[in-house]
Amino acid sequence: MFVLLLVLIMVLFGFGFLDPIWWVAAAVLVFGATRYGRDRGGGRGRSSRSDLGNYRDYQERRDRQDRWDRRYSRLHRARWRREDRQDREHRR
Repeated sequence: MFVLLLVLIMVLFGFGFLDPIWWVAAAVLVFGATRYGRDRGGGRGRSSRSDLGNYRDYQERRDRQDRWDRRYSRLHRARWRREDRQDREHRR
């Protein structure tokens, strides 16, 4: 898909020597492709706030998975429950 997009941009750029409206079309295509890539995660965000939010989401998922693993593991189930209670009391 990326190769086809590059070929299309080059063709439109070449047609631009015949009529400048094709250069505008090529520029719009490049702009749209870069915006689409950023929306899909291909580009880097402008603020570090989103990175921090992504890290917090990661931490929450990781902690949730750890709690799940501890709760439903058959080995040392009573100890995990006790630690979960202590964790809940600690958060308050």
